[in-house]
Formats: sequence, C-alpha cells, structure tokens
Amino acid sequence: MASETSSGRVPVHIRRVVTEHGNKGAASFAEDGAVPRTDIFRTVPGLVSRMIWSTSASTAVPFNGTDPTSQVTSFVPEPGETRFLVLTFPPDAVFMSPDFDGPAAMAENLAVSPGLAERFEPDGKHQTPTVDYGIVLDGEIWMELDDGNETRLGQFDAFVQNGTCHAWRNKSDGPATIAVVLVGARTADTTD
Repeated sequence: MASETSSGRVPVHIRRVVTEHGNKGAASFAEDGAVPRTDIFRTVPGLVSRMIWSTSASTAVPFNGTDPTSQVTSFVPEPGETRFLVLTFPPDAVFMSPDFDGPAAMAENLAVSPGLAERFEPDGKHQTPTVDYGIVLDGEIWMELDDGNETRLGQFDAFVQNGTCHAWRNKSDGPATIAVVLVGARTADTTD
C-alpha cells in the first residue's frame, strides 16, 4: 500500500487553488483544497496519479464553478483540450518484484487512466496524439524513445514530448514526480 508521502518532497495529496470571477466580476478563490481526482495505486506501490485540471475545446471564462476533472472520461485530450497531471513513479524495481501482479496492475490502470491505459504496450511504451510539456518536480526519471534511445531527466529539467512513442523509466531507488500538461493535437489522419 502506498504511503501518504510516497516522495520525500512531493506529498500524495497536493493543494489545488482555483480562481473565479466573484461578485461584480472581482477575482476571488473558488476552491482551495486537495486535488479531488487523486489515485493511489493499490497494485503498484508508490504510483500516484493526480489530475489537477482539464479543459475542453469549449472551455470559456469566467469559470462556471464546476470541477471539470470529474467529467473527464479519457486522460488523452482531443484537439483543443488539455489535461494537467502530476504523476509519481516508483522505482522500476517495483515492477520486477516477484509478487508484482501485472494483470491486476493493468486492470487498475484501465480504471484509473481511461483512454491512456489502453495505449500501453507490454513494455510500458505508449503514444498519444498530444504535445506534452512538463517538468520533473522531484527525483530522476528516464524518457525512453524508440530503439533504446533515452535520456535522464533530473529535478527541474523540463521536457516537450511531441506525440512520439515513449516510456517513463525510474532507474533510481526513490520515487520520481513529474508535472505534465497534455495538449490534444491534430495528426495527419485527423479529419476536420
């Protein structure tokens, strides 16, 4: 079971502050509290998924007061949509443990991350029609591309992932946490 502090510096439950236009259009705080859509994986100790916010192609301001994350049915945004995630990855050793249950982990991932989990290959690689930009908040993680091409990203390193097939590898002995915004993009086969 994952602890409430899966990382020494990034808590499982992150504070989210949301603004709105209050009385007479004055800026005010609509929400201030823990991210409601936080999932602590039971089958993968140390894996935490937090959907901070999302937008649709029709998102407008002022904010209507409804948390959009509760209505998200796919973690992969369509063109013109976004997803803001903070993800904590346990060391890869968790997946190599003799008691790791791959089918149970996949079933939980399908429930937690619909639209994204279906895209995972057995080795963890996946490709989405998105431009993803993010930053490593804590720890270190490797982005692996095709043909074993990889690079190590450390704390505060930023990345831009342009719809390529990739996997996240945590070769360290501690957790790694990234913040990432997925922006739905058009592809060559996208029709208008």
